Amino acid sequence: MRRKFLDAAAFYPQAAEVVDLIGQLYACDARGRATGGLAAVRAAESAPLVAAIRTWCDAQPVLPESALGKAIRYTLDLWPGLIACLTNAAIPLDTNHVERGLRALAVGRKNHYGSRSERGTRVAALFYSLIESAKLVGLEPAGYLAEATRRAIAAPGTVTLPAALLHT
Repeated sequence: MRRKFLDAAAFYPQAAEVVDLIGQLYACDARGRATGGLAAVRAAESAPLVAAIRTWCDAQPVLPESALGKAIRYTLDLWPGLIACLTNAAIPLDTNHVERGLRALAVGRKNHYGSRSERGTRVAALFYSLIESAKLVGLEPAGYLAEATRRAIAAPGTVTLPAALLHT
């Protein structure tokens, strides 16, 4: 949502108001995480900001196909999902972490175009999966791969997934 309004702000300076409100939402979240009271901060401080964004969007007289019109339509179309974070502190404000995780897969897919064999592609895909899985559970990928290799050598046929190393 923020990206859409940033793009629109180049042509519609009033879109900067929503970008500022979104910035305030991130500041509230940072305070909530720092104090351990994210749910309380979202209820007390973030909810009014989100309401202000909705009121602003509803009040704008825009052409539907303009950059600002598209940003507003995008926001309103996704509104139920956008406000879900207000009632559930486990839901983050954005999906940047998901997009970063998917970036490695997209880069890997592009790298596979140059693979010389199907087996090479499968091995590369296996390593991409293991490395990303290790990152997801908070393990350093090189250390995980080294430990998994040691265990596989000690007990051939053993598969050691990243989550299994967290419990040992």
